[in-house]
Amino acid sequence: MEKAEIIKLADEYMAKELDEGFKNQVKKLLEEENFTELEDCFYKNLDFGTGGIRGVIGGGYNRMNPYIIRKVTQGLATYINKSAEALKQVQGDALWQPSVVLAHDSRRCSRLFAETAAAVFCGNGIKTYLFTSLRPTPELSFAVRHLGCISGVVVTASHNPAEYNGYKVYWDDGGQVVPPQDAGIIAEVNSVKAIKSMDLAEAGKKGLFQLIDKEVDKPFLAMVKGCALRPELIKKEGKKLKVVYTPLHGAGRVWVEKALRDLGIEVITVPEQAEPDGEFPTVKFPNPEEGSALAMALELGKKTKASLVVGTDPDSDRLGTAVPDGDGFKLITGNQLGCMFIYYVLSTLKEQGKLTPDTAIIKTVVTTELQRRIGESFGVRVYDVLTGFKNIASLMKIFESTGEKFVYGGEESYGYLFSTDVRDKDGVAAAVMACEMTLYNASRGMSLLDYLDEIYEKFGYFQESPFSFTFKGSSGGAKIKKIMEDLRSNLPKSIGGIAVASSTDFKDGVVKQGVKLPPSNVLQFVLADGSYVTARPSGTEPKIKFYISCCEKAGMPLEDAKKKVGAKCQAIKEDLEKILDV
Repeated sequence: MEKAEIIKLADEYMAKELDEGFKNQVKKLLEEENFTELEDCFYKNLDFGTGGIRGVIGGGYNRMNPYIIRKVTQGLATYINKSAEALKQVQGDALWQPSVVLAHDSRRCSRLFAETAAAVFCGNGIKTYLFTSLRPTPELSFAVRHLGCISGVVVTASHNPAEYNGYKVYWDDGGQVVPPQDAGIIAEVNSVKAIKSMDLAEAGKKGLFQLIDKEVDKPFLAMVKGCALRPELIKKEGKKLKVVYTPLHGAGRVWVEKALRDLGIEVITVPEQAEPDGEFPTVKFPNPEEGSALAMALELGKKTKASLVVGTDPDSDRLGTAVPDGDGFKLITGNQLGCMFIYYVLSTLKEQGKLTPDTAIIKTVVTTELQRRIGESFGVRVYDVLTGFKNIASLMKIFESTGEKFVYGGEESYGYLFSTDVRDKDGVAAAVMACEMTLYNASRGMSLLDYLDEIYEKFGYFQESPFSFTFKGSSGGAKIKKIMEDLRSNLPKSIGGIAVASSTDFKDGVVKQGVKLPPSNVLQFVLADGSYVTARPSGTEPKIKFYISCCEKAGMPLEDAKKKVGAKCQAIKEDLEKILDV
């Protein structure tokens, strides 16, 4: 970008931004003539990805700030009001008015952004509910359905570093927006000429703004505890279970502690990470997928001889777990825990006589195929969707008309769901289920690691090895684009010394298990031995991700299978690095 263009955009932004703090950030960069940073602030506008809008906090069009929140909310409000007019005609109720619900986590500026959005919704005549303090993302999804709202927003950047924040939009089914809503909202955002806003005190007097807590908190907690499949087991044996928990300075503590303690389980929360703090001072990344983020919890687990370690990310939609292994703890991957959840849920339903032919589970195309083997062995339907929990929620909505019975949905990135009352991954309910599953196996004289090996012995050994490359700035996007173009124009004939049996390009959309998946920038290779390699640029971060999944059939001694599969994963990763020249 030319300096003159950057200066023009910076001046334009400062004229629109009402917050002096954010305005002064850009002003300072101009005074310092820091055009490298300024270019990154303005070279593009933040776009909707798999989770809405997400970006670094700061001044500029490529940053998260009050102006961007106001503009996006105005576009969303316009779309809501247009949708409401159509709904009034369908329902035949001219007096029906749309409403929205807002929540936020502990991140920097989260409360500011949530209140800024609320003021714009109210300015557009939309009844707005806002939680009195931070709440987990799954509760926001629950609240949309519970309150009968047309939409919802949670201000969070999930597990990203402290400098990020985000804005996730939900529709009336409680799931994140999907086509055509996302495109419709973006079109309205791009068309914004003026922004309407209203002081929240004034909005409250007019009945347009309401603070909420217990009216949603109580039914949400009841729903979480109701996910338990063996409540009598928890009631009888729960006191024998000692759980170390970390909310990683986020919103999870609001409900994880209470849910588990109400069920009679002893919970020890990591004191240094218990309080909400958007700086996340004890971790580099507040991501329970990373062993480093759970380091304090693991150490406390050793000291207290805990039965289980669990951790949630800042908005408590993801759950990380670790289990005792010798003198220490072993981290459980998202794929592994998902496989155990599926096996446990289906086994329990079968035992209880509740497993029916219309039972269905949903996974993503980058989640281990071991889950399909498990599901199909019970005679249930296993569906694939694109990455992003919004796609799981979208299929759940279809189930409402087909009559299929949803019992589990999950993705490899530590997201799990057990209830139709929530339409996003739920770290709170997953914590309850992980504890129940631990108790169940203890009653059989087994650990969760024993349980996992039981699954491998029965269905074959699978190992996943995801990795990614980060390319920041304006040149980063071009680099990621070129990598995908090169892969498409020169499809590899083998990877890691294993022949490529078939490939699927999702860019024009594909049909899987009778469900049409929308176009997506994803390439998937199936190797001759059943292994998978999937390439997917991230929708929310400057990354390109690769998902490697290798396997061996059941029957081989487990330790031999683990060594052989581990070698395959390493060979594939090394070969990919050569192919990509990175």
